[in-house]
Amino acid sequence: MKNLVVFASGSGSNFQSIIDAIFEGTLNAQIVGFISNNESAYSVTRAQDNNIPVLIISQSDFDDGESYSEVLLNQLKDWNAEVLILAGYLKKIPSEIISAFENNILNIHPSLLPKYGGKGFYGINVHKAVLENKEIESGCTVHIVTDEYDQGPILGQSKVKVLAADSPSDLAKRVLEKEHNLLPLTIQQHLKNKK
Repeated sequence: MKNLVVFASGSGSNFQSIIDAIFEGTLNAQIVGFISNNESAYSVTRAQDNNIPVLIISQSDFDDGESYSEVLLNQLKDWNAEVLILAGYLKKIPSEIISAFENNILNIHPSLLPKYGGKGFYGINVHKAVLENKEIESGCTVHIVTDEYDQGPILGQSKVKVLAADSPSDLAKRVLEKEHNLLPLTIQQHLKNKK
């Protein structure tokens, strides 16, 4: 059974979908730690409610990126982390961590990459852009994290139709439902492929 560490900055509904999938037995893994840059995020409460160890850490608390990366890496080693999952984490992962966990950091992104990826494309910004460009479909993507934002190999995608009456929040809600299914499934597939 692989050891996962989940990173999230917000409410953590994708984090919850991973917890639920493990509980239901559709994801054969355990969550050994949770990391956030936002101590007031509801995702922190989700971790505490499930007795998952929590680290609140932000690069702005450190004088330099090197010390931040070192603390992060040491914590991940202490937890025996094997695969890192970014479930709505809004900070860039340092290169040192990407190197240490090469091909074992997965991110969920609320668009059909390579469309609407990269710096600035997160959350509601993505859905606004999709509607402004009159796309007929959108969706979500799980991909491997590399040094370039949203550029890593794609592991899975799920599509939704864009409806004429959609507001950005309507679209976001439907895409999020797809994310909750896609993320645990793709993690399980990734873990099977890693054996």
